[in-house]
Amino acid sequence: MKNIVLGLIIIMCFSACEKTLEEVPRDFVSKANFYNNEEDAQAAIVGVYAGLQSDFYGMNHYLMTELHGDFIFGRGSQAPITIWDQILDQTSIGRCASNWSSLYTTINRANAVLDNVSQIEDIDAETKEMILGEAYFLRALSYFELVRGWGAVPIKTSESVDLSTVEAAREPESMVYELIVADALAAESRLGETGSQTGRASKWAAKMLLAHVYLTLENWDAAADKANDVIVNGPFSLVEVESPDDFYKIFAVDSSSEDIMSVHHSETKTSGIPTYIHRGQALPYNYSSTGYFAWLPDTNSFIGESWDDNDLRKDFNLYTEYQNFDGSWVSLPETLPVLFKKFISNSSGQNVYSVPIYRFAEAYLIYAEAASNANGGPTALALERLNIIKRRAYGLDLNTVSAEDYPSGMSSGDFSDAVLQERGYEFLLERRRWFDLKRTGTVKEAFTAAGKNIIDERLLWPIPENEINNNPAISQSDQNPGY
Repeated sequence: MKNIVLGLIIIMCFSACEKTLEEVPRDFVSKANFYNNEEDAQAAIVGVYAGLQSDFYGMNHYLMTELHGDFIFGRGSQAPITIWDQILDQTSIGRCASNWSSLYTTINRANAVLDNVSQIEDIDAETKEMILGEAYFLRALSYFELVRGWGAVPIKTSESVDLSTVEAAREPESMVYELIVADALAAESRLGETGSQTGRASKWAAKMLLAHVYLTLENWDAAADKANDVIVNGPFSLVEVESPDDFYKIFAVDSSSEDIMSVHHSETKTSGIPTYIHRGQALPYNYSSTGYFAWLPDTNSFIGESWDDNDLRKDFNLYTEYQNFDGSWVSLPETLPVLFKKFISNSSGQNVYSVPIYRFAEAYLIYAEAASNANGGPTALALERLNIIKRRAYGLDLNTVSAEDYPSGMSSGDFSDAVLQERGYEFLLERRRWFDLKRTGTVKEAFTAAGKNIIDERLLWPIPENEINNNPAISQSDQNPGY
């Protein structure tokens, strides 16, 4: 009898414990008590945006992208990145691993939103569609960075919640791009005319992403159509300039008519970029009392003597002298005669307000390149839109023919070269040059022109060792060449 009673107590206790374990926890956030209402959905999508961090997936990703350009040298621990005839050193291999992790963390958070927010009932229908559109956009943007940096990568479209979901093979680039396009189209159809808050995606950001992706895939007609849609139907306009400092009206303001989407900053939420390009107390380009001073212009490249001094972008992007505290101007030392100036907003050294993801000028240049390639040579409209960007650079009226215009009658190849050149000037330090050279097949040509020898192994970044060790579907044989 005693044993029977003891058995009943054990069963009752086990049953009670089971019920306790089944109870939905109320004192901490879990999937069981989270995705219940609009507030939860908004918190979840904010978590996805957090992946962009302060400077587009964090400074490691930004600097690895920039320091793979032909116009720049690294300094200090970043110097080995710009030794082009060698593979990356261990420090930069670690940076690549960090970037891979940041991108897949963002993707996993986007997947969580897509898996769960659609099931929420206590939410405004339009708001739900907007949030899902943002998740599709951010997943597409993240995969776009991955495929261009690493080539074939694992595709994950559901939230990873345990170790059973780690296994995923590298998929061909074509499959990754199929997902990117599908996600960007899904975003375009769900997003609104403007982002729900500053720095959040709109349908115009989705259209720009699509135009950029189509351009990369050499789907010329589709790229031209999307870019034209943004130009003709979007609520944007080019910021007109008369002096180099007028370009601060694009970068050093809360928002501009050219801002399609950017990572926004303020006096309290600051960018890390100035710490890498400024020399401390060099007025008016000072960042603070110190600075890493790690990104140096290479004037043997296209940003050197061949860059017309009358192009206002040159003085906006570069400087050769600074101001002493007594007001006198002093030339930079012979060892470092030129430094980058772009990402500084005023004479007191305040950080830049916005780091562009997409701005309106790019729609003009995407259209010009895509329309020319689609038609076997530049159309009148393609030429005009290229010239509008060049006229703006010289402080001229945007819609009036000028002596600075590119001429009519250019061949398709010469026109493409001109667009690539304008993209180089226009988007200096905006994460475009390296991927532009890769997609146009001109990496070695550009580096040779700058007096550099780059090996094939540098065209792709290494798959992280942790991914190879922990993902059963990937082995060392799947590693990118050289690593």
